[in-house]
Amino acid sequence: MIDHAHDLDAVREATDRLLSATEKLDAAALARPSRLPGWSRGHVVAHLSRNADALVNVLQGRPMYADSETRDRDIERDATRPQSEQLADLAGSAAHLQDAAAAPADWSRTVELRNGVTDSASRIPFRRRVEVELHHVDLGIGYELEDLSDEFTALEIDFLAERFAGHPAVVSTGVADDTGRLWTTGGGAEGGPVVVRGTAPELLGWLSGRRDGSALTVEGGPLPALPPL
Repeated sequence: MIDHAHDLDAVREATDRLLSATEKLDAAALARPSRLPGWSRGHVVAHLSRNADALVNVLQGRPMYADSETRDRDIERDATRPQSEQLADLAGSAAHLQDAAAAPADWSRTVELRNGVTDSASRIPFRRRVEVELHHVDLGIGYELEDLSDEFTALEIDFLAERFAGHPAVVSTGVADDTGRLWTTGGGAEGGPVVVRGTAPELLGWLSGRRDGSALTVEGGPLPALPPL
């Protein structure tokens, strides 16, 4: 269940962890490759800063980004800034988002994100939580999927299972973790059903494109190939 007040608190905690970790990175460390193809750690940090600004826009009724080209150009521009500027921007943009989210608002209203995607305003804090937590992992500085809370991991598996539900490229798929929780997804492609089993962090890694699924077991067919997010 989405609880925007809980997620705002969780975003604050996740951001504090991220800031504590990134303040230890010098300029050389920021310039090194992240786990995201083609992006340095500086790109990841720049993206998180600009994403915070973009979500302020969403909450205040403006377009999330002017356009995709502007989004990409801003990340490239900011990725190679001096370390002090990068980290100050990361902290400042996160604080600006928290301030915007603290303003009285109708959290049941529908808001528009990128590419015409709409969602309830109440899910914006969770979406930011996903950005902060998963991109902290993407930095490759010692924070792993296994360090995420079980509550967050289950919610993000819920979110991704919903995202791929009915997808024309994904067969009907059951997703089961080692505690007995079960999700269903896919179903738009011929074949299946299959059941994919593993620990919750490994399942999240596969669903989010951060792990190849080699630690999972599959019944009923091969491991489904998931489209990029």
